[in-house]
Amino acid sequence: MDIHLKKLYEKLLASYVKTSKEDHLYNAQQLSKWFMEKRIPPDEVVNAHVRTMKSLFPDLPAEVKASFDLLLEMMIGYGIAYREREKLMNRQRELENEIEVAVGMQQTLLPSKTPSLEGVDIGVISVAANQMSGDYYNFVDHGVGSIGIAISDIIGKGIPAALCMSMIKYAMDRLGTQPLSPAEVLKDLNIVVERNVDPSMFITMVYGVYDSRNHQFRYATAGHEPGLFYRAAEQDFLDLKTRGLVLGVSRDAEYPEDTISLQPHDAIVLFSDGVTECRVNGEFIERETLKQLIQGYIHMPAQEAVEAIHQKLYEMTNYKIRDDQTILILKRIG
Repeated sequence: MDIHLKKLYEKLLASYVKTSKEDHLYNAQQLSKWFMEKRIPPDEVVNAHVRTMKSLFPDLPAEVKASFDLLLEMMIGYGIAYREREKLMNRQRELENEIEVAVGMQQTLLPSKTPSLEGVDIGVISVAANQMSGDYYNFVDHGVGSIGIAISDIIGKGIPAALCMSMIKYAMDRLGTQPLSPAEVLKDLNIVVERNVDPSMFITMVYGVYDSRNHQFRYATAGHEPGLFYRAAEQDFLDLKTRGLVLGVSRDAEYPEDTISLQPHDAIVLFSDGVTECRVNGEFIERETLKQLIQGYIHMPAQEAVEAIHQKLYEMTNYKIRDDQTILILKRIG
């Protein structure tokens, strides 16, 4: 124990046992806060108390002195537990700091803004259920009025998922120099994942290329949650097809492509399974309910729409996000 604090306690104890002044109790409370700030274990406080009492009252009955010895032995156990707890708390603080740094780094893996494409309105929102997200989205410039759009869900949590995300991101960075078809993109990423990711982890993805010259969306999927195609003229939704295996299961996996033509105000809605696995009144949200919800906001600008949809889901689930949620809307406006 700090010598200064020890002397303060001894002085306070000596004064209190002789006068029993109530203001000494307040002083004791303040002193205890200093002890906690200095992380002084309880056995050291009790030891200082016993020494002071024996000094003040050298003629204490042997039975009382013996009780002090018993108390000290008991408090030694508390002291050991206290020190172990301090070590765990220090380690916890270190981990939290490391995670905070990792969260910041993870944010740099996501696009800083949505791309601009003539005749197209794009909005995206991605919200983590915990500190670190397993969802990933990206945009790739395919040139000549075309843009690649990816949404991926890493089935896993925490830092391992973040590491997988970084691997996917840097693998996709190569695509900007040699734009590929959606099927070729997924085949290329599948080989990367199969070589580098533990078999216990799975990665789903949808990758599509929107061509603003003819307003066609060509896409392929790797076990990802089926997206939606909103047809404005009919005011209804069609489910996008999903026909490919999740990434990393088989090196020889094929990823068939499909193409959708968009008329003015039609939209593509992509999302992660954190959206469809929302629990409303204890049950997973029905897909038809989700379509009705989206339809209520699809007329809005794309960014406002995704934010409103997420907020409504948040309210419907009693403000509890059980899994990461990513929602992306791509809407033809001309």
